Formats: sequence, structure tokens, C-alpha cells
Amino acid sequence: MKTTVEISDALFARAKRHARAVGKPLRALIEDGLRLVLDAPRSRASYRLPDRSVGRPGAPDPLETLSWPELRDEIYGGPGA
Repeated sequence: MKTTVEISDALFARAKRHARAVGKPLRALIEDGLRLVLDAPRSRASYRLPDRSVGRPGAPDPLETLSWPELRDEIYGGPGA
């Protein structure tokens, strides 16, 4: 199948030089590169945010009744910290 792909001039020049050096047509080099990318296993698992919930599920929020100074002290480890 024929298609048109736009790539940077510098990348095109590098690809042509490499194809010439390894004795392959540019088309074969591009196909090899696509196969490598498409056949490679996905290496990154999605990040899962750790659960940092406060209190027990379904119970009232233990921080909800705190004033701002009390909440600040709870966060930073004590009064005036």
C-alpha cells in the first residue's frame, strides 16, 4: 500500500543514511521500525494513587469537626509546629 507520511528533514536524512549503510531500501527500514514499535510490549502500567482515606468507610469524617488551627496542627504534627 502506498501512503504519504510527513517527517522532519533531519530524521528523513538519518533514515536514508542508515538504510544505505545496512543495505536496505528505506521502505523496509520504515516497516522494520513500525514492527518494532507495534510488537513491543507495553512497559508502563498505569499509576494507581494510594488510598489515603481518613477514618472508616461509612463513618463520619473525623477531621470534619476540627477548626482550621486544629486541622493545621493535625497535618503538621502538633500545636505551633
